[in-house]
Amino acid sequence: MTPPPSIVEINRILGSLAKTKHSTTAISLYAQAELKGFKPSFVTLNILINCYCQVGDITSAFSSSGKIFKWGYRPDTVTMNTLMKGLCMKDVGQALDFHDDLLTKGFCLSSVTYGILVHGLCKTGQTRCAVKLLQMMGRQRIKIKPNLVIYNTVIDGLCKEGLVSQASELCSQMISQGISPDIVTYTTLIYGFSNTNQLQQALRLRNEIVMKDITPTHHTFNIIIDVFCKRGKIIEAEAVFAQMMKCCVKPDVITFNSLMNGYCMSNDVNESIAVFNKIIKAELTPTVVSCNILINAYCKLKMVDEALDLFKEMHCKNLQPDIVTYSSLIDGLCKAKRISHVKDLVYEMRKYGQALNIITYNILLDAFCKMKLLDEAIILYQQIVDQGMQPTVHTYSMLIDGLCKGGRLNLARGIFELLLTEGHHVDVYIYSIMMNGLCKESLFGEALTLLSRMKENGCLPNLVTFTTLVGALLMKNENDKAELLIHVMIDTGLLKP
Repeated sequence: MTPPPSIVEINRILGSLAKTKHSTTAISLYAQAELKGFKPSFVTLNILINCYCQVGDITSAFSSSGKIFKWGYRPDTVTMNTLMKGLCMKDVGQALDFHDDLLTKGFCLSSVTYGILVHGLCKTGQTRCAVKLLQMMGRQRIKIKPNLVIYNTVIDGLCKEGLVSQASELCSQMISQGISPDIVTYTTLIYGFSNTNQLQQALRLRNEIVMKDITPTHHTFNIIIDVFCKRGKIIEAEAVFAQMMKCCVKPDVITFNSLMNGYCMSNDVNESIAVFNKIIKAELTPTVVSCNILINAYCKLKMVDEALDLFKEMHCKNLQPDIVTYSSLIDGLCKAKRISHVKDLVYEMRKYGQALNIITYNILLDAFCKMKLLDEAIILYQQIVDQGMQPTVHTYSMLIDGLCKGGRLNLARGIFELLLTEGHHVDVYIYSIMMNGLCKESLFGEALTLLSRMKENGCLPNLVTFTTLVGALLMKNENDKAELLIHVMIDTGLLKP
């Protein structure tokens, strides 16, 4: 352009790019402008600092802050806050050092600065450090009183760490400082109390919201509805839902999903379907979670065909099934002994790039063992190992039990010994399964030796362990040994005399 545009015009373009997160483009364009001889203004340098922080280039951000002094400007709180935010994204420890350095040099910080620091600390799980910083505020060195946003951030951090009592105390301190809690404060505390099974406290806060005439958000209602549903209190959940409608707060898909789950937990699939239909009537789009809840309920009630119909409907509506969808269906089909359908589903999962997780593998392994398809079970176990996946205690217990019951004792014994040799956690349940397998093959001496090894390894036998051994000894007419074991059971308190 002739004459060339002013730096103000350049700033508008750079500022617009920065706001839309096109930071790399903004940095590149400024470099071109600088080559053309444009002198940056204070605003330009602040925009550049923000862009560098967004892309995680803190070194260049501080280099740009140095240019502020070079061009005769003085950094303001916006500059410092931007740098603080950038440091928090990379290393909160460095952000705290920067904060101390600024105080030493006499820079004036704002409540926004402390909001950024507190948020960074809470986000990285350093909530206790955030509490200390909060306590320092307002004192001689830091003459800024914490505001509602800062208090809410710390309260949220404490609740997420399960420290709800401390969060509640902090709320009381906030009130004593003349700051009234808002709906965010209440919702955060309700969520915290709900997660720590303190339902009465959560309901007390809900009633407090009503008394203070504070309008709850749909998020507040969703938390309480979800808590009631998970505890099987569907009537109470419906009452909260009715209150939600009365307050003219529009429910979302999460609200309906919680209700669906509540009805499914009560084995009332028809009501769950009715709620599913309400999602559509409310002109909302059902999510994969919505479908998963129904599919899981159908499978648990052995309504596998209905579950498959809904699964097909998901494809028609372009809803991509996830690992939960496939695992629920595979579990239902395995229990219905429809293995050909299971194999089709596993093939489909792999076709669409959906990897099987250990839960899905355990479902398949359990089915193969119960149906005595032991060769398939062994291949499946080998796949788990080959993929570098960590088998669970449940994986081993199912496989060893299946092999013992299927007459493959030597292989079961080999896997069991491998567990002990490699230092895996072997619980009393796996020991009992192995002993039961040995007893069925009349290897009573080996079973009793395993009982001794079990005690040496610090695993205490339970009633199942002793009952297995006593039953085997009685069948062999080893009544004296059986009586001795019964006395041991009485002495250890597992059996009443």
